[in-house]
Amino acid sequence: MRLKDICLGLALVGLTFQIQASDTAALAKAQGIPYPAVIAHRGASHDAPESTAAAYQLARDLGADYLELDLQRSRDGVLVVVHDDDLGRTSDVAERFPERKASPVSAFTLAELKTLDAGSWFNRAYPDRARPTFAGLKILTLDEVMDIAEANPARTPGLYIETKVPNQFPGIEQDLQKALEKRGWLDQPGRVVLQTFDRNSLALLHKAMPQTPKVLLLWLGEDHVEAAPGQAFAESGLPDKAAWYARQQPKDRGEFERWLDIAKHTGAVGIGPSTALAAGGEQSYADLAQPWMNRMAHEKGLLVHVYTVDEPVDFKRVSEAGVDGIFTNRPGALLKYHGRPVAQDEALLLGAGGW
Repeated sequence: MRLKDICLGLALVGLTFQIQASDTAALAKAQGIPYPAVIAHRGASHDAPESTAAAYQLARDLGADYLELDLQRSRDGVLVVVHDDDLGRTSDVAERFPERKASPVSAFTLAELKTLDAGSWFNRAYPDRARPTFAGLKILTLDEVMDIAEANPARTPGLYIETKVPNQFPGIEQDLQKALEKRGWLDQPGRVVLQTFDRNSLALLHKAMPQTPKVLLLWLGEDHVEAAPGQAFAESGLPDKAAWYARQQPKDRGEFERWLDIAKHTGAVGIGPSTALAAGGEQSYADLAQPWMNRMAHEKGLLVHVYTVDEPVDFKRVSEAGVDGIFTNRPGALLKYHGRPVAQDEALLLGAGGW
């Protein structure tokens, strides 16, 4: 092949990439979604206790596009922001309510939830990032997260809301719609993005809020994208689950495409795939954000927001693979990677915020 032909081929590849990037940027713009989107996973949860006021204020002041949160409902019907099915990992529930330490979030009233310390666990787990002011942080309601998002006129992030274990909370989709509408959060396109792993909840979210962008989160496993046959982790001989996950693949392209079609036909404008991380770790899963997967999603008019990525080496890899947004525990690092201004570093912003 002549050098001229090679150069022409490379130019065409580059042009194709530019066209695809332009198309997905236009798709995001049509939904009111920033491109590429910086989504603060449970707030700036690398530097402050996840899903607390400190984490959300820091993410807001850094300039994240969205504050990401997991929504559950208290026993007395209040929408609260907690990731896990129970409270053991991120609170002192075992000391406060020892007989109920394994109970789900829905077993507690809001008043009971507000007695819990949702910050001290972080100081013990990450002593290099510990702060005395984190001790005693409280579990937040949805309204309190909206208050945080609205409190800095110079930086007003959107909300990226997941219905967590929605089968435990019948009607939570309608409750969410009422809460957002009451505060005017549904008036501006793209100010809220809704997400779920549950396709039934996706359908209910679409029925309740048809004009609000929605994302189907993707996972490889039972009741999700079917995996190719292979060894179970216990039989693999691999050192940890991250290494095992990194080897997992969908059964075939048709199975992956089937889930894209489910997302599209149920009202989603995008997918939220897992990915494998260069250094492994507990957030490293099956890579469902490979270039061919992202191209297939884009061809179907779907955005791709990948979870959960914290390191520049991984920012680079998934960005080059064609994702349109990233869930991250380190929104400051991702903003810097994209060349976007950050007013101060995390430590100074925490101090300025009273933390």
